[in-house]
Parts: sequence; structure tokens; C-alpha cells
Amino acid sequence: MNAEIVINYPESLLDVLQESKQDFEKEARMSLGVKLFELGRLSSGMAAQLAGVTRTFFLLNLSRYNVPMILLDRDEMEHDIENA
Repeated sequence: MNAEIVINYPESLLDVLQESKQDFEKEARMSLGVKLFELGRLSSGMAAQLAGVTRTFFLLNLSRYNVPMILLDRDEMEHDIENA
């Protein structure tokens, strides 16, 4: 079962962005997935599913949003370096 979010936006937004409705909605889903991944709220797999793309596509496109593929805090990074 899938849930749905409805977001109202002015039609003029599509003109400003110079995008089709489909492209804008695709970008909005991707942006939401990326942000929830960046915040640590979703795994990359779940974020990709929300965005409607494969996990590989999702991970390879994170750089477009300036989000790293691997999100580690300082302690996790130091632990990984010590155990490398």
C-alpha cells in the first residue's frame, strides 16, 4: 500500500523553472528523498524508493545536491580511520 502527498503549487512555477509538470514532480520527489537521506531519516534504499529511482541512480546523483554518499559524523570517521 502506498500513501500519497499532494502539494499545491502555482502553475506559473513551471514557467519560472522552465520545466514540465512531470519533470518538476520528479525533481521534487528526488529532492525530498535526498534531504531525508541527508538528515539520516532514511536509508539510501528507502530514499531512492521515495524518489522513484534505483538506489544506484540515487547514490550517483547525490553530488548534484552537494550531499555525500556516505554520511559519517566525526566520531564515526575517526573510528573508521583507526580501524582501517
